[in-house]
Amino acid sequence: MKILLYIVIQLFVIMMVAPLLNGIIKKIKALSQKRKGAPIFQMYFDLYKLCKKSSVVSDVSSWVFKVTPYIVFATAIAAALLVPVSTMIAPEQLPGDIIMFVSILALGRFFMMIAALDTASTFGGMGSSREALISSLTEPSILVSLFTVGLISKSTSLLQIMNVMKDKGVPLVHPVYIMIFFALLTIIIAETSRIPVDDPSTHLELTMVHEAMILEYSGRHLALMEYGAAIKQLTFITLLVNILIPHDQLIALTGISAVMLSLTIYLIKVIGVCIIIAIAEVSTVKLKLFSIPNLAALSFILSVLGFLQYFVLGGRYV
Repeated sequence: MKILLYIVIQLFVIMMVAPLLNGIIKKIKALSQKRKGAPIFQMYFDLYKLCKKSSVVSDVSSWVFKVTPYIVFATAIAAALLVPVSTMIAPEQLPGDIIMFVSILALGRFFMMIAALDTASTFGGMGSSREALISSLTEPSILVSLFTVGLISKSTSLLQIMNVMKDKGVPLVHPVYIMIFFALLTIIIAETSRIPVDDPSTHLELTMVHEAMILEYSGRHLALMEYGAAIKQLTFITLLVNILIPHDQLIALTGISAVMLSLTIYLIKVIGVCIIIAIAEVSTVKLKLFSIPNLAALSFILSVLGFLQYFVLGGRYV
């Protein structure tokens, strides 16, 4: 029963909050440019409008192109279920661990890349090759960062990691967690196609990565792709804030009040990370394609430094 309740609450929070983050980031960017910008709920309206439209499918495409939106959305949902938005609603045991989390997201990315190639579009092939480059550079950083906190928690289970991190007080005062925090923040920017790695608002052929892969989609298929990308973004942010900035240990309430307060604090933390991402976007410019490995190398170095500091400082002091 508790597992069913967890799935219901987790899905509700993830699916309702995910589109809001893009609206907040776009609103902050617009205000920084002295523009009014679209309302923060604009993505909800866009998804509703797209769902009412039929999809246009190329005659030369195969079943891969048609099934990919559903796979991308399903893998994003599956990955989100492995990362609790609050440990107060999580069951005692949660199936899946770090390796499954990364593998599920990699499956969605794989289908997205081959679907972009399926229509024989030049833009799709270009976006797929760039996505393969970026993902191959960022995934080692993800694994090293998560394995570091897993080593500290003596488990690869994300729920167990979060429960252990609650007992650390304020993890970000420790050098190991500071390194992991900035490494994961860089990974989030790269994985969610944000500036300086990619520009989600552009349709210029020389700069597109994610947009190039979904350029052939329309209607309900495009809604699923966009929704899946938003859920993936929220999942990574949830991973960051609930592992390195835990808050459930500070709540003295019990029952429904404790859950509501926990979710409220979680939402505040997520919005805070969105503000940081928006500030990073308005403060930088998009990197050249061949400069992206330098950014990926920076995140990998930070994650490795965090991993090495675990041994240098002694595991019992982390």
